[in-house]
Amino acid sequence: MQTMAFAIKEINERSDLLPRLRLGFDIRDSCDVIPVSLRASLLLVNGHPERSTVNTADGGKGLRSNSNVSHLGCADVRRTVSPVIIGDAASGVSMALLRSLGSFQIPLVSYFASCSCLSNQREFPSFMRTMPSDAFQIRALVRLVSYFGWTWVGVIGLESDYARFAIQLFLQESVQYGVCAAYTHFYPVSLNQQALDELLDVIQMSSSKVIINFCSESEMQSILQEIRHRNITGLQWIASEAWSTASSLWAEFGDLLTGTLGFAIRRADVIPGLKQHLISIRPSHIHKSAFLAEFWEETFNCRLNGSVNTHSHSGDPYPDRKPCKGTEDLLDVYTSYSDVTQLRVSYNVYKAVYLVAHALQDMSECISGQGPFSNGTCADPKSFQPWQLIHYMKCANFSALGERVSFDQNGDPVAYYDLLNWQRRSDGSVYLAKVGFYDDSSRDGHSLVINDSVIQWPVGKQTKASRSVCSDSCPPGFRIARRKGEPICCFDCVSCAEGEISNETDSLECSRCSDDTWPNENRNVCIPKTMEFLSYHELMGIVLCIVSVLGACISLSVLAVFFIHKDTPLVRANNMELSFLLLLFLAVCFLVGLLFIGEPSDWLCRIRYPAFGISFALCISCLLAKTMVVLVAFRSTLPGSNAMKWFGPKQQRAIVILATAVQVIICVIWLLSSPPHANNNTHYHSSTIIMECVTGSEVGFWCVLGYIGILACMCFLVAFLARKLPDNFNEAKFITFSMLIFFAVWITFIPVYVSTAGKYTVAVHIFAILASAFGLLFCIFAPKSYIIILKPEKNTKKNMMHR
Repeated sequence: MQTMAFAIKEINERSDLLPRLRLGFDIRDSCDVIPVSLRASLLLVNGHPERSTVNTADGGKGLRSNSNVSHLGCADVRRTVSPVIIGDAASGVSMALLRSLGSFQIPLVSYFASCSCLSNQREFPSFMRTMPSDAFQIRALVRLVSYFGWTWVGVIGLESDYARFAIQLFLQESVQYGVCAAYTHFYPVSLNQQALDELLDVIQMSSSKVIINFCSESEMQSILQEIRHRNITGLQWIASEAWSTASSLWAEFGDLLTGTLGFAIRRADVIPGLKQHLISIRPSHIHKSAFLAEFWEETFNCRLNGSVNTHSHSGDPYPDRKPCKGTEDLLDVYTSYSDVTQLRVSYNVYKAVYLVAHALQDMSECISGQGPFSNGTCADPKSFQPWQLIHYMKCANFSALGERVSFDQNGDPVAYYDLLNWQRRSDGSVYLAKVGFYDDSSRDGHSLVINDSVIQWPVGKQTKASRSVCSDSCPPGFRIARRKGEPICCFDCVSCAEGEISNETDSLECSRCSDDTWPNENRNVCIPKTMEFLSYHELMGIVLCIVSVLGACISLSVLAVFFIHKDTPLVRANNMELSFLLLLFLAVCFLVGLLFIGEPSDWLCRIRYPAFGISFALCISCLLAKTMVVLVAFRSTLPGSNAMKWFGPKQQRAIVILATAVQVIICVIWLLSSPPHANNNTHYHSSTIIMECVTGSEVGFWCVLGYIGILACMCFLVAFLARKLPDNFNEAKFITFSMLIFFAVWITFIPVYVSTAGKYTVAVHIFAILASAFGLLFCIFAPKSYIIILKPEKNTKKNMMHR
């Protein structure tokens, strides 16, 4: 009330603001009760103010054009109505006033009503406020609890429009930040013992120790008394702006409220001249003000002569008090009345008065023909309609004590809150420390600023915020699994599936690693997969290399022995040209095994299979030609047979070339259509990339193997037919054994090849090549080499012709 009177006095003394107008006021007591408030507001707007004016600091406030109300006659009073009302403090009372005054279109400017419901301009078109809407406070509260990781909070509130809408908004906004209400509980305005017991039972039964309370300081006082009675400790209170700066709670409940966090509306560092205005009152000034009279008598414990203080009293309320001396001075005592360190609500009142003044100033500066109303008309500042004033008020944009004041389309100011922390000094006193702020005009993500290091927490020497969660956080490597029918904050942690990771806490989903990476043991990082191929440096590769080289050396050694003894009967009897060619390509077959070792590449893959296929086709073709020559040679000795002329040296070469050419053609078609190529197989083994040669065309691969099998079958058949020829000239039984080994190796190879992968497939492939090549080498050439080297006496024509 005093701030309003001071602001009006300050405006009236200014020459730059409303120089041709003077503002007046009439103050009515709403008693924070709707019927009383309605009666007072109707008196203000219909021009019938009472002779004796009762004033309070939290009542409905109005502006009018003359302050000397007590000297006005009845006719004058009827003509002097209030075109704007500043008030009420409570949201519920403000809503009742707006619904009653709607037909009058009287602007109502509240300095403390914060319910978001009042932002509905369709329902309340004449409402404005210098208090931010709860929609902004709720947004700030949700971000606050989310900032400290409090996802499981209790929400309680007074059974009122203010708390009901605030809690509803909180529940809606909290979903976006993963914050859940452990419980919501409304308690009545009249907090009897039953209501307190119900409330405290809910608080004690919950696992959440963080509580947001939407109420005023009077309700909070009753709750704290019962908490002390039950000896409940360790609660983290989050204060709504309605009681976040309630100094009346400090003295008695400072120990329970230490560590409390809450948002408070913007504070003015100083309103110049206000403190002097507050302490300048004297008994002579307050005889006709019930509010000031009661304040003076309570402060100095004296009785004013002719006091109008009849509040809850009758007759002489204080017969034992001595009369006031008239020399009392407010400078000699400390009262919250003269404490201007927390100018928050008072600052809102100050801005509300200046809002009306600037609206009237804009109205007075209107140029006829360019006005905002029909046909460009302007309103007369000395005689205007309330709806005309509303227009200018909603367009107001001015500066108050250095702060820019403007309003959005809902009549709400830009939201700014100080984040306060209730801290205890070493002497035991409690004070409010600013530990951050919320500025809704800042870009998203930077609207809330908190200095964690200066926050004092409720529990002892605690240096960080306590935990308040329904379920512990899921660490990286796990994901959240919702519990059916429970709030989103209650969940289980499930390990990421194979091939997936999560690298954040409380991940909702696990992400799959790329084809060339795999999760580490903790499943929180994708690491490169192991590259697998048969290397020259590992034991298996070294052994196979040695065996391959050894086989090639043995083949070449046998070839050298045969070449050195080429003129001996045993060598000449075994078709030297085909034997030399066979030994040479057996050496090649052994060396082909080396091509399968090492990191595969496209060109290497295209050499591996066709070299392999052609080498074996040529070797078996040589065996086939040798066997056919022996068989035909003995059959041609029969009378009348001239078959030998068809199996001379030229025909033998033709058989080898023709049989090999078929395999070459198959390989060429394979290479041209769908050749073998290198491939990184990421699917066979989850944590390993198998570097392999794929056949490209499966048909081509099996055609190569199949053709070798056909040649082997033909060779086996011819050798079988030649099994009864004389031993000294007969290689058929050795060829038969070699073909049996060949079949055994490659028939075994097929299922093993199909069922293995990676370097083991390559090893199986090399083993098949080496085993079949060694089978051919030893079965066919070992007996002959034995005789040539160790039994030379048997390598004679006489011995050869003995049988």
